Amino acid sequence: MKRIVRIGNGQGFWGDSIDAPVHLAKGGPLDYLTLDYLAEVTLSIMQRQKLKNPQAGYARDFLDMVKRILPEITEKGIKVITNAGGVNPQSCREKLIELAAASGKNIKIGVIQGDDIFPDLKALIGKGIDFKNIDTGESIDSIIDKVYSANVYINSFTIAEALEQGAQIVLAGRVSDPGLALGPCIYEYGWKETDFNLLASGTLAGHITECGAQCTGGNYSDWKSVPYLAGVGYPIIEMQADGQFCITKHKGTGGLVNRETVGEQILYEMGDPAHYISPDVCVDFTSFNLTDKEKNRVSVENVKGFEATDTYKVSISYFAGYKASGQLTISGPDALEKAKLTAQIIWERLSKAGYTFEDTSTEFLGVSSCHGEINAQPEQINEVVLRLGVRDQNKDKVNRFGKEIAPVITSGPPGVTGFSGGRPKAQEIVAYWPALIPKEFVHTTVDVL
Repeated sequence: MKRIVRIGNGQGFWGDSIDAPVHLAKGGPLDYLTLDYLAEVTLSIMQRQKLKNPQAGYARDFLDMVKRILPEITEKGIKVITNAGGVNPQSCREKLIELAAASGKNIKIGVIQGDDIFPDLKALIGKGIDFKNIDTGESIDSIIDKVYSANVYINSFTIAEALEQGAQIVLAGRVSDPGLALGPCIYEYGWKETDFNLLASGTLAGHITECGAQCTGGNYSDWKSVPYLAGVGYPIIEMQADGQFCITKHKGTGGLVNRETVGEQILYEMGDPAHYISPDVCVDFTSFNLTDKEKNRVSVENVKGFEATDTYKVSISYFAGYKASGQLTISGPDALEKAKLTAQIIWERLSKAGYTFEDTSTEFLGVSSCHGEINAQPEQINEVVLRLGVRDQNKDKVNRFGKEIAPVITSGPPGVTGFSGGRPKAQEIVAYWPALIPKEFVHTTVDVL
């Protein structure tokens, strides 16, 4: 058993830096590389890809990243823990095995399944699980025929099981985001389901690092104090068997790790701080101590946890209509006044043509789109980006909106420009439906090839 296990997170979301995982793997000592690709909407995208192509449904750019760090996996022994397999981890594994073989490498890849309950959703409802929306209390009956995906946030012991079977890459199901880091801790130290404080510590560590550089100086309030953000280092957990850990980054990288950068990330997606619920344990986020150690090292101690709930959270996505948005740049004297007139013209022309919508939005980027009237309006505004949007169940109506943007360039006030992307087209809206499922109805499997 190692005294310290180093777990770095190189991916906070699908679309994060393609180089960060490589820099983590090659830049210094590391035992595990975690990569978080999934969000609620991501799974629905992958599910729809799989419906069109049975071999799709995973993060394809993950394959390119693995190719770049194959020597670190096979020679340095770095193990990769990720949910990049999405809704089709088997196909992802097949491609990884082909990739490794082409490079003359042999790697063991574990696949965790059981989180995807989309095919069984109606059968589970027939067994009495109501899947009501835990935010609104609504019945799932209103959306059941519009569902795109349904995935359970399964526990982290499945990751430990895959590692126990020798996996060098673990393609996890929809485990919790912190679970990607907790799983290796369970495996390395033999933590049990009743080791609540230890599980809470691993969960907190994973929560701090789950968004990548957001705890090492990225998106930090005191951003002016962060050195060399262009070369920001992604976070590393240095975990001990007793649950004490440090957050740090590789030497020579940019960014900043201190109590404030870590503390801001701890507040991310926080509900009740004394009762943070995960699949494995409930964590008291008011219990622990954050201490600045030497430069770019923060120690975390005395994390308290207690028994997990008897349900898992289910992330369900469903079709909720169509949307479109378009924008124009309004320039010159009286730019804001002209932008307001331009918006009025477009909405009136649509109304006269017989088109109204379930919802519309009018934003003045550069003036009030982010903070409304909180900030004082500048005395002189030389240009404004006008962004208009609509939402409706009727796709044809939404597409008609897109045809009304360009005409104001020559039939509206002067100084209208910036229309270069073509007419906005209707896009499907994927909405989120959170629910619960009793744990006894969820059955996971782990296999390593």
